[in-house]
Amino acid sequence: MNRLTIGLIVALLLAACLSVAAGKVWVPLDAWTVEDPRSIIIIELRLPRTLLAMLVGAALGLSGAVMQGYLRNPLADPGLFGVSSGAAFGAVLALYFGYAAQMWLLPGFALTGAGIAMTLLALIAGRSGSLILFTLGGMILTSIAGSVTALAISLAPTPFVSSQIVGWLMGALTDRSWDDVKIAAPLIGIGMALLATTARSLDALTLGEAAARSMGVDPVRLQRLVIAGIALSVGASVASAGIIGFVGLMVPHLVRPLAGNRPSAILLPSALGGAVLLTLADSLVRLAPTVSELRLGIAMSMLGGPFFLYLLIAMRRRLA
Repeated sequence: MNRLTIGLIVALLLAACLSVAAGKVWVPLDAWTVEDPRSIIIIELRLPRTLLAMLVGAALGLSGAVMQGYLRNPLADPGLFGVSSGAAFGAVLALYFGYAAQMWLLPGFALTGAGIAMTLLALIAGRSGSLILFTLGGMILTSIAGSVTALAISLAPTPFVSSQIVGWLMGALTDRSWDDVKIAAPLIGIGMALLATTARSLDALTLGEAAARSMGVDPVRLQRLVIAGIALSVGASVASAGIIGFVGLMVPHLVRPLAGNRPSAILLPSALGGAVLLTLADSLVRLAPTVSELRLGIAMSMLGGPFFLYLLIAMRRRLA
């Protein structure tokens, strides 16, 4: 275990402690005992929210690192696959028809949407494993899912349903419980395990597709692992927290100067870094001096937008 990994683990533990304590009402250290009545705030509200922030952040950070390695594009983001938009559309359907009142239905619809997007993406890319078809297919699915989601919002049966859909799409971890953790944790765990198995193949892919094939990399198998891992990780994240963007874009760039340019070297740091980033961001939105809690998805977009612009400017300068 290198210094970067140890440092990120320590940072994650500190961020988790801050997340458990921070909020409109701070919970002091002397209340962190079962005997103290204030401990219910930690056990039933803060702790599941903190764990969910760590899980979602780790899933998005790892997904972004794998995508950038697989597509060999430093601007790749999990949203590019269409899986995030497909999951969002599935959840929107659950809200539209009033099924979200039952605990398992909204995540079930979201995961079904992610699975359909994953299947369509695999069919579009075919057996060739072409990165161009894979990328274009993801962009097409994202566009279609986004337009159908907008249509659902415009045709919502009541203003309440419309505002509920829009609020959910903004992304947040407000009012999450242990039930949400129980649903998301196993799915995210399986997805991240699948993505972790791609490490050596991603390293070989940096030499080019032909060289990777000569080293025993099966492009179709690799593509299926990437699709399945992204679908489970991102789909479960969207199902539990809504759409939270830019984590998968920012984190790999932040850890790459410290971990090196080898794709496999940044997978674990990206997962830990994503967990740290989202846990801190969720703590800060609770501490922001606003009347109502700032949506986590909006906060991440406010961070990610300028970061993305900076990357584009830096790339242009290197190419000039």
